[in-house]
Amino acid sequence: MAPGLKSLARGMRTMASWDEDSVTMAVEAARELVRAAPSIELGGLTLTSTTLPFAERSNAGIVASALGLPEALLVRDLSSSPRAAATELVALLRQGGGPAHMLVASDRRLAKPGSPQEMIYGDGAAGAVVGSGLPIATLVASHSVHADFVDRFRAAGQTYDYGWEERWVRDEGYMKVALPAVRQCLTSAGVDAADIAQFAMPAPINRINEAMAKKLGIRTEALVAVGSEQAGDLGTAQPLALLDVALRRAAPGELVLLVAFGSGCDALLLRRTEAPCPGTVPSAGRPETSYMKYLSFTGQIALEWGMRAEMDNRTALTAAWREGARVAHFEAGRCSACGTTQFPRSSLCVNPICRAQDTQTPQSLVDTGARVLSHTSDWLAYTPAPPFQFGHIDFDGGGRVLMEFADTDAGELSVGVPLRMVFRVKEYDTRRGFRRYFWKATPVRAVEQGASGG
Repeated sequence: MAPGLKSLARGMRTMASWDEDSVTMAVEAARELVRAAPSIELGGLTLTSTTLPFAERSNAGIVASALGLPEALLVRDLSSSPRAAATELVALLRQGGGPAHMLVASDRRLAKPGSPQEMIYGDGAAGAVVGSGLPIATLVASHSVHADFVDRFRAAGQTYDYGWEERWVRDEGYMKVALPAVRQCLTSAGVDAADIAQFAMPAPINRINEAMAKKLGIRTEALVAVGSEQAGDLGTAQPLALLDVALRRAAPGELVLLVAFGSGCDALLLRRTEAPCPGTVPSAGRPETSYMKYLSFTGQIALEWGMRAEMDNRTALTAAWREGARVAHFEAGRCSACGTTQFPRSSLCVNPICRAQDTQTPQSLVDTGARVLSHTSDWLAYTPAPPFQFGHIDFDGGGRVLMEFADTDAGELSVGVPLRMVFRVKEYDTRRGFRRYFWKATPVRAVEQGASGG
């Protein structure tokens, strides 16, 4: 249909499953941050995204609840620009001191079939923790400018972005808005461009990074690949994802320059410390080659699912509030008398030998290892990714739960397969525009072992 897009048909791009959105991906990235810094006391959490699932509900609050963070926490959502995460990072670094703050960026943008955006956009999340402690990088200088330069936009209530001609965006946007901002950042720090060791700038326009580096005088070997052929453009998550790559490449003492463009520009100059970067570089995910499955998962093609899909999934908000902690952070109960773990938690221990009352303490199963005890593949029940797979799983240290499996192919499960928990959309209430979240079990594959969400 569009032969001109052939030049973009290279490499891979990330694709979210039917039960993933900006909130669930943010939870995964945030879990990696918590694992990397388990002892840090957070004072706040910010979620940046241009594709938040709720316009009037705290999306960051859902993430905080899934992580089991304290109620006395400042949580907020930020949107409106693909550089929102970089802008918030600048603000957090400038204020300095105070309690640590978690910043998570996540986007799942839809692109019109046959458009250049469809070839470029990827789904993903990335995050950072800013605060006291042993840093992996410190702020040297920053400079921000705002400009109502509209290279692309998406009106409220619309599904797809509308973009303008690339050459104009390059000449009038990057070269006349971003370039002076970066120069001012370097000037205020008294740093020569040739001293930059890592230069990271998310940009969907081909070779714009090389052009910017040449104008600034940054060495070619300092350029950090934008990653479009490995994951695609991750929207608001892209600046933090590229910063992760740059910091892993940088040696102690080297300068890292991060630039984010969109309705203005943010330029951050950081100095790498000797502290090691936590976690590892994220591994490749499961390959998917079905374009029809992609269109189905994004809701861009209407398929006939039969009468079993005709359910009214109304959510009782009273019950959702009453069971909030149990559902959001997957809280089971552990009997203090006999040590039995059970889900859901109740006033009576299920151990027939014990049967003690009011002895259960909350215990989250989110990060507890588990294995398949039994499994069923139901080809008649409705699910956007047939078959519907569920079964009993045994948790390490006790606890047995009947759960739904996620990201699992037919025939992949067997008794004893190791599992990990993932936060996903449980059900969509399309009639009222609501979605319910819960935890699902997914196999621990060799490619995922040791992987980090950035």
